[in-house]
Amino acid sequence: MAEPIPAGEQSNYETFRDCMSEPIIKVLAAPTEKPKPKKKRHAKKGSKSGKNEVMKQESTEANTDGSEEGTDAEDLGEFIEYLSTLIFPSLPHELRTLTHSIFKDSPNLQDLYTTPLSASTYTTLLQRIPPTAIDSLESYGLLPPTSDSIDQHNLLTPLLTTYISAVTAPPPIWSSTRATACELCGRDWVPLTYHHLIPKAAHARVRKRGWHTEDKLNSVAWLCRACHSFVHRLAGNEELAKSFYTVELIQVGGVEEDVEKRESVEGWVKWVGGVRWKSR
Repeated sequence: MAEPIPAGEQSNYETFRDCMSEPIIKVLAAPTEKPKPKKKRHAKKGSKSGKNEVMKQESTEANTDGSEEGTDAEDLGEFIEYLSTLIFPSLPHELRTLTHSIFKDSPNLQDLYTTPLSASTYTTLLQRIPPTAIDSLESYGLLPPTSDSIDQHNLLTPLLTTYISAVTAPPPIWSSTRATACELCGRDWVPLTYHHLIPKAAHARVRKRGWHTEDKLNSVAWLCRACHSFVHRLAGNEELAKSFYTVELIQVGGVEEDVEKRESVEGWVKWVGGVRWKSR
């Protein structure tokens, strides 16, 4: 059984776990595409018992699908927690307790942990990852079987970079608007990130085309890291700026109310909402 996380490291642990969840959910998440319609079973004409049997079977299938989705999400949550409790304690103490204020006041920590990480820094950190964690990542297909240092670098260095960027970032100017739960999936037990509803990369085009007024350009939504990544997979920056510039529009499939995208969002929200952590 993993050792309890010290109280002074709990906040950073939760951030690390959230960063860990994003690539795992992306690879292992249940499909959110619109499912192919199943062939309807037709009862013989005039057969009331046949009709009842069809309805009963369809109801059973629906309940089974929902149960399996819930179980998958719960299992994935446990796997993310397990990996986090293996990897986080293996990091150096200064990295487990790093904050914006500590980072900005320490030239030594800035030399070590300014992103992108230097080869010497990420090599040292990767060498500390427990073999049991590597075995688990290989078993779940997140790393190839008998992975090498390059495979592990490609998966884990971006994770470490995301974590370091998150804990060393200054408080956002939008802190006063911070929600208490993800505005998309509603989970209130995960750290939140701010999503620019009109992506910064599209601001020049937005101004040129007159899609939005200047005061709307810095609108943000508070999303969990998994939902934040999902939104950016849903559409490119310009399409997000034109058609998905509020949480409500994301939920309904954009300004054109695209049915396929709406159902994709609904499926994602339902599924990821079941990914939760055990109480510690």
